[in-house]
Amino acid sequence: MKKGSSLGLVITAALCIPAFAALNTGDRAPDFSAPASLAGKDFHFSLRTALKDGPVVVYFYPSAYTRGCDLEAHTFAQDKDQFTAAGATIIGVSEDSIARLNQFSADPDYCAGRFPVASDPSGKIAASYGVTASPGKPGAKDVRGVEIGHGFFERETFVVGKDHKIVATFSSQSDHLTPDAHVQKSLAVVQQLAGK
Repeated sequence: MKKGSSLGLVITAALCIPAFAALNTGDRAPDFSAPASLAGKDFHFSLRTALKDGPVVVYFYPSAYTRGCDLEAHTFAQDKDQFTAAGATIIGVSEDSIARLNQFSADPDYCAGRFPVASDPSGKIAASYGVTASPGKPGAKDVRGVEIGHGFFERETFVVGKDHKIVATFSSQSDHLTPDAHVQKSLAVVQQLAGK
């Protein structure tokens, strides 16, 4: 084989490998802190601090005020008392601005002030978890007709134990889960942890 051909194969193979692979069960969850909103009010979320109280469900979603994300947020809000009873905290993460998240977190149809959502506009937190991001589409609008103006994360959920280890992961892409199934599966995991 010629030198140029083998170099071409190496480059082609390298391009087929994803830049980041999503973290797996047993991996240590990267610490993060981020600007967040709860019930329309700004605050700073810290994973390290939240883990002192119990497991944390970290879920990445494409955008506030889009159908699947709205369903997922609404379902988390409906089931929040069951997560609390299991000692678990919920945090949603997207590229949405804090201004959008203040509206979304307070909206009675979605987060309903029941759990926080964090802003990761640079995608740094998502990248640390190996969550794929795609650029936004120019002119894309949410269900209210408002321009979105940011990129989208794949829908991925991580249940992080108090020891910082990932206990479970769920992906809409690889596991073919509906948005509300992320909530149901996460709840089952934290309830199991609480029962130990």
